[in-house]
Amino acid sequence: MIRAMQEADLAGVADIWLDTNLKAHHFISPQYWRDNFQYLRELLPQAEVYVWEDESTHRIVGFIGLNGEYISGIFVQSSAQSGGIGKKLLDYVKGIKPRLTLHVYQKNSRAVTFYQREGFCIQGEHTDDNTGEAEYLMKWGL
Repeated sequence: MIRAMQEADLAGVADIWLDTNLKAHHFISPQYWRDNFQYLRELLPQAEVYVWEDESTHRIVGFIGLNGEYISGIFVQSSAQSGGIGKKLLDYVKGIKPRLTLHVYQKNSRAVTFYQREGFCIQGEHTDDNTGEAEYLMKWGL
């Protein structure tokens, strides 16, 4: 079930963020993610975040974060990946936003392929100032 994040979800959402980033971005120092963990916890309550809650366990297994029409990220617990949760979260926000943009690391080929399959097009490339890694700017919609 998809719903807006609540304050009680914060710890679980933050843990999914850290775990997923550590596993998906093996090309970035793990310390980078750990150093930004507290900052993320402070930003999450201010963001537009939708969570996927498992209806049987009532645990958060994934979420999507937005800043207007910008997707800050889609994160799904590793044990629940490839089960369609990321697509469902993305489809949900496609239903409420006329267009979406995001940045994705070029080395995260799994994510690049996912977004392309979901109708996003590469609009540009740049280097992330924080990590030094190359990213694509991708867009969907009008």
